[in-house]
Amino acid sequence: MSKEFTRNQALSAQSAPGIAALNERARDVLRMIVESYLETGEPVGSRTIAQKGPLQLSPASIRNVMSDLEQLGLLSAPHTSAGRMPTHAGLRLFVDAMLEVGNLSDDERQAIEGRIAAHQAGYDDVLRQATAMLAGLSQCAGLVVAPKADRALKHVEFVSVAPDKALVVMVGDDGSVENRLIVLPLGLPASALTEASNYLNARVRGRTLEEARGYILAEIVSRRAELDLLTARLVEAGVAAWSGDEGLQARSLIVRGASRLLSDLTAGEDLERIRMLFDDIEQKEELVRLLDFVQEGEGVRIFIGAENKLMSLSGSSVVLAPYVNGRSKVVGVVGVIGPTRLNYARIIPMVDYTAKVIGRLLS
Repeated sequence: MSKEFTRNQALSAQSAPGIAALNERARDVLRMIVESYLETGEPVGSRTIAQKGPLQLSPASIRNVMSDLEQLGLLSAPHTSAGRMPTHAGLRLFVDAMLEVGNLSDDERQAIEGRIAAHQAGYDDVLRQATAMLAGLSQCAGLVVAPKADRALKHVEFVSVAPDKALVVMVGDDGSVENRLIVLPLGLPASALTEASNYLNARVRGRTLEEARGYILAEIVSRRAELDLLTARLVEAGVAAWSGDEGLQARSLIVRGASRLLSDLTAGEDLERIRMLFDDIEQKEELVRLLDFVQEGEGVRIFIGAENKLMSLSGSSVVLAPYVNGRSKVVGVVGVIGPTRLNYARIIPMVDYTAKVIGRLLS
């Protein structure tokens, strides 16, 4: 199993037995049920396991094992006479202890790099292409959560738009451009706009938004800035325009391919689950908390069903990996969201490698 990712095991440790609690027969039955469920989405019966698997067990013996697994909370029966399906705890145990995750092929790595690198004109372009690419490859919804505050600034300019108003134009070193409208101090001479622009550009280049703001305000307070009073007020107004939760400092959420989740519905309850998932995705102020969930960890994190408080009602799974900037600081998260029967073996290395590619490009 790949060592490139870590997993959230807290819930499973509390609600289900570990792999050591299962004998070899129980492990084999659980693995076959989960693998069949991930492939078809349907309950699995004892006769199916007896016919397709290498187990030298009768259907009756398999049913006894399935009953034991159900009592342990690893399987459930949707109907009295139906086969069994893995519970979220059963899926977690499978992912943690039984799933064999391989590496991407060279062709797959080159395809991911090529599709993302071809759109590296700007920070947002890289993230949007990565999200669309993950959605297409996984046939689920791809997502990126990213704080914009960590991109370094390249240029700042004040542009007059009215006698009492100006735009603060901020250019990131990734080519991104954002504007803020500010009110000019009364009596400000036209030359002050140029002077303020020159002053800021001498100090912000290569600094992040937070770093530049702190440095400039500290310099003004300490009276080391060689600016007249009105120009200093203009600089302060420009810096203040960077504050708050908008623009460069805000966390952005990009979701692509949500409609793909409608292509493989098997029952009315699936449609209701997808509807609830769409509602969850629309709650962007909640979804961006996914960044906090993986901020301290390394590698891929997997949230299955109720483990993910944001999407527990829809019974969905989320596979996430953080990406870092040039200073090895986690600045965002890329991943896939979909039903609990994701193709984890394929999606885990895909998400992991995509995060690494994004980090390299943004560095």
